[in-house]
Amino acid sequence: MSLSIQEQKLYKSGLVYALVSYAAWGVFPLYWKLLKHVPPQQILAHRIVWSLLFLFLILAWRRDRVFIQYLTTPRILGTLLLTSALIGGNWFVYIYAVNNNHIVDSSLGYYINPMVNILLGVIFMKERLSRIQLIAVSFALAGVAYLTYHYGKLPVISLMLAFSFGLYGLLRKKANLQSMQGLMVETLILAPVALWYLWFMESSGVGVFGHYSLLSDSLLFIGGPVTALPLFWFGIAATRVPLSTLGFIQYLAPTIQLLIGVWVFSEPFDTAYLISFGLVWTGLGIYSYSVISGMRKKAIR
Repeated sequence: MSLSIQEQKLYKSGLVYALVSYAAWGVFPLYWKLLKHVPPQQILAHRIVWSLLFLFLILAWRRDRVFIQYLTTPRILGTLLLTSALIGGNWFVYIYAVNNNHIVDSSLGYYINPMVNILLGVIFMKERLSRIQLIAVSFALAGVAYLTYHYGKLPVISLMLAFSFGLYGLLRKKANLQSMQGLMVETLILAPVALWYLWFMESSGVGVFGHYSLLSDSLLFIGGPVTALPLFWFGIAATRVPLSTLGFIQYLAPTIQLLIGVWVFSEPFDTAYLISFGLVWTGLGIYSYSVISGMRKKAIR
C-alpha cells in the first residue's frame, strides 16, 4: 500500500529526527571529554539537576502534566524508582568510561545491547528464540568471551552499559510510559541525592561549579538540553518511523563513538578488539537479517 504525500513527509522528517538523535548520542564523547577535569560524580549530579530543570521548562511550555499522573500512580512510580536507578547508573558508567579512555569499550556495550535485549526478552517476557536469533546471540557472546579470554577479565564497562540500558528499556517498555515525561520523574527522583552531593562537595571545598571557568560552568549547565533534546527528537522519530527502521539506525551511535575513540582520542583497537567486534558485528548482521526476513513474511501475508 503506497503512502500518501503527507505520510511520506512525516516519514522523511522522522528519518531526519532519528538520524540527528542517534548522531547526537554518537558524538557525546566529544562533549564529555571537555569536562574531563570534573569528577564523574559531579558531572552526573549536574546532568541530573539541569536535565530536570530543562525538562520541566519544556513540559511547562507544552502544558503537559502527564508526569504528575505518573507521580501519583503507585505502580508507575514504583517502576520509575527502579528505572531512575538504572539510568543514573548508566549515565555514570558512560561518563566514567569516556573520561577514562574507554570509549571503545562503551561503543562495544551499545553494539551488544540488541543481543542483551533479546536475552532479557527470553528471561523476563518468556519469549522464545528462533534458530537464527540463537545464532546471532551466540556470535555476540563469543565476541565478549574472546575479549574476556584474551585480557583475562570481563569487559565490565561494556556489559554494565549494555545490561543497565537493556533493563531500563525493558521496564520502560512494560510500563508503556511516554519518554520525556518518564525521564522528568526519573530525574525528579534522583535530584535530591544529586543536590545533596553537590552541596556536600561545595561545603567540602572541592566543588567545581563556579570555581573553574565560565566555559566549564556553561558546559555543565547545558548537560540538561544535551540530555533531553536527543530524547525529544527520538520521541518524534518513534511516532513517524517504524521501530524496525529505528533498530537499524541505532547502530549509528556506537559506530560514531568507536570512530571517535580510535581516530580522535587514539584509544587502542588491537587484533583482540577487532576479532571481538567482528564477532559482535556478525551477530548483529544475522539479527538484522532475521528482522528483514520477518518483515518480508508479514508483507507477503
